[in-house]
Amino acid sequence: MDKKIQEVLELWHDFFKDVSHQYSEFEDSDVEYFVGCMLYNHFDFEYALDTMKTIDLSYDFLSVVESNYDIVKQTIESIKFKDEAQKLVFLQTYLSEIKTLYSGDELYLLNRLSYHVNGIKQRQEENIKSKKVDFVTPKAKSRNPLLR
Repeated sequence: MDKKIQEVLELWHDFFKDVSHQYSEFEDSDVEYFVGCMLYNHFDFEYALDTMKTIDLSYDFLSVVESNYDIVKQTIESIKFKDEAQKLVFLQTYLSEIKTLYSGDELYLLNRLSYHVNGIKQRQEENIKSKKVDFVTPKAKSRNPLLR
């Protein structure tokens, strides 16, 4: 694992060992997920879906990490690559390594992030620039006779 990322994870895991810092529904894998989100946002992927150019970090998480956030943000911003392909490999490798540490429900957020990152990789390989997503309610095909 990248040394900078390992240091960031250790910082936040040590911080969250103090139960008073934990928010409701906190799971250890939240740390890896939010670091992954920060990397995703920092890398500013050209092939990301229009609606997924950035991922909002949870208010619960941000409200408790205090000044640690600035330290982590600086560390994340110091990670540089010359092209999007390298960024994707870095983030995919990070997610693959991290997902081996958890199981079951702890993987939910990490799997969600992986899904978005893998979509970027697929669009990049096929050179498909994302189009603006237009959310339209589909027309009903038939009416349910049980509803009155």
